[in-house]
Amino acid sequence: MFDQKERGNKICIAMAVYVVAKALLNMILAKHFVLFSLLIALVEAIFFFSRFKYVNYILAAVLALVAIVYLPQNIANIGANWIYLLEGIIDIGCAALLCFNRDVKSVFYRSVNY
Repeated sequence: MFDQKERGNKICIAMAVYVVAKALLNMILAKHFVLFSLLIALVEAIFFFSRFKYVNYILAAVLALVAIVYLPQNIANIGANWIYLLEGIIDIGCAALLCFNRDVKSVFYRSVNY
């Protein structure tokens, strides 16, 4: 049981770091600083540590929705947008981990009235 939560915590930490790093990379690539996108990434990272039930599904939905919305644009100009396409693939992978990995799902256990 402890190993399962420990592995889940490590995966969640990696995903939280990825979300923030992705926002910073996108700001560097776009060559302008957008505080709002960094704040959204930080809020997402905080939710990775909230431990409330079903938050993992909300995070998965947000990651998958962003990847799906930008997928046609990234495929249309794949030569210049290959890094964004890679980000989308990683986002879908993170969403799948949040929904289907037992270790990750074991981390989100607290009820709201805990």
